[in-house]
Amino acid sequence: MNQERKFDTVIFDLDGTLMDTLEDLADAVNEILRRNGYPARTIQEVRRIVGNGLRQTLTLCLPEGTSGQEIERMLPEFTQYYQDHCQIKTKPYDGIMDVLRELGTRGYKLAIVSNKRDEAVKTLNRECFQEYVKVAIGESDGVRKKPAPDTVYQALRELGSQKKRAVYVGDSEVDRMTAENAGLPCVSVDWGFRDREELEKLEPAYLISRPEELLDILC
Repeated sequence: MNQERKFDTVIFDLDGTLMDTLEDLADAVNEILRRNGYPARTIQEVRRIVGNGLRQTLTLCLPEGTSGQEIERMLPEFTQYYQDHCQIKTKPYDGIMDVLRELGTRGYKLAIVSNKRDEAVKTLNRECFQEYVKVAIGESDGVRKKPAPDTVYQALRELGSQKKRAVYVGDSEVDRMTAENAGLPCVSVDWGFRDREELEKLEPAYLISRPEELLDILC
């Protein structure tokens, strides 16, 4: 590997960064809301909400003031429904596979770290990215989710990578905080669930609009 290269490891967020999961998430939210007698949310409302795990997504999609007990009652149903329907409309963003292929060819170590449940993250990685992404970690009991750095550090350990040689790529304020908490430079992407103006205010190390721009930063 080229020793002059600054980074040799890339940690990716999943939803809104590698994969367009918005429609499946919105459909799952609205199915569970419908079953339980609550009003539906628009896809743009869901877009602004997602990014901090299924519990938070459900909480913010329910009417303000919904009890914690009601949220906990509905959460298993929502989690199971989404797990069973997370690959209907979900797909990698245009250009992502080409970038992953190029990074793999150049010897980069790649991982996914998500606040989606671990089973769903591993399923989507296995179906779409496993040829290039060797580590995929989601939310699990007993492990702090993003923006805590725990899952990022776990990914670095599993890859055998050093923090100083890694960069984090994500699409939200949660990802920007995760990168900061982990001590990694953040590449924010504006094709996901947040608008460019929101991301500019977060002052990431890099802000890109097309997947191939990541190669300009790394290669």
